[in-house]
Amino acid sequence: MTYSHDTIPVRDGEQLDLKKLERFIKENIEHLSDDPLIVEQFGTGHSNLTYQLSIGEWEAVLRRPPLGPVAPKAHDMEREYTILRELHPVFPLAPKPYIYNETLLDAPFFLMERRRGIVLDTSFPDGVQPTEELCRSISETMVDTLVDLHSVDYQKTNLSKVTHPDGFMERQVHGWIKRYNRSKTDDIPGIDELTTWMASNIPKSQSPTVIHYDYKLNNAMFDQEDYSKMVGLFDWEMTTVGDPLADLGAAMGYWLQQDDPEILKKGMGKAPVTVMNGFMTREEFIASYATKSGRDVSQMNFYLTFAYFKLAVICQQIYYRWKMGQTSDERFRHLNQFVASLIAHARDNAKVKR
Repeated sequence: MTYSHDTIPVRDGEQLDLKKLERFIKENIEHLSDDPLIVEQFGTGHSNLTYQLSIGEWEAVLRRPPLGPVAPKAHDMEREYTILRELHPVFPLAPKPYIYNETLLDAPFFLMERRRGIVLDTSFPDGVQPTEELCRSISETMVDTLVDLHSVDYQKTNLSKVTHPDGFMERQVHGWIKRYNRSKTDDIPGIDELTTWMASNIPKSQSPTVIHYDYKLNNAMFDQEDYSKMVGLFDWEMTTVGDPLADLGAAMGYWLQQDDPEILKKGMGKAPVTVMNGFMTREEFIASYATKSGRDVSQMNFYLTFAYFKLAVICQQIYYRWKMGQTSDERFRHLNQFVASLIAHARDNAKVKR
């Protein structure tokens, strides 16, 4: 089999029941050919399992939770399906969802449309010269798209029925502290001082908007002929209605730059392309967002500190699954070291006393 540039053979232990799935798809999706179902896997994610499905010319993407027990309220496939159903008509970069099911396979899953384009992570495709002008234009597109998302009128959708914007940041800070404590494995110096500082310095939230909350370069897809044009935005699992600066902070937690510590730049593998010349620094990104959105970003230090902590907790939850034998993926063996580095970086950002 010839695999797409962004897919791999399905990993051992993560296979799907092809007979059940093919029968289900052909019973629920019209005008399919008699060709067999072919399944490949997207290999770059660290959380949900995502597969490419094809039957003849028809393609779709299947998303399901990771193997083993998962954190409470995490990996809610029905919620993500519902969010995409509401958001796609008003924000077309969100892929169109097709169908949700929780009984057919061994976990809930949904199908959504397959987009085609280029996803940038740690390198550019062969033959593409990453000039400073190109990198700058990609940065501008990322800013513009975030501003556009935050301008969506969520009250004209049913998103208000599945979200609770009041008290958002208080719930976020205390909730992620609880998530960390539930998944704790190692004693990390200064964690108590950091969590106390965050709980004591929560800023007043700005007017709520739709927030992606996992907004990063490798969740975006660009037109392969024009890298200044985004053609898809993925991984809407954490999406809600809340403080837009929390979304900006989360985005900046992933947006690494040249002068960041090496452990941060390579914590989960190779450094992302955002460390290349031409990409905006975090300060430039935040300033551009402030200009285009008109929002006050004077308290971004808190949001960025919280973003590093939240990312540390996400990685800790993944490491906890590896430590408990719930996954055998060797990519996660040393993730605890990255967690400790993120905690230290969050403390430095907040200037919490050691």
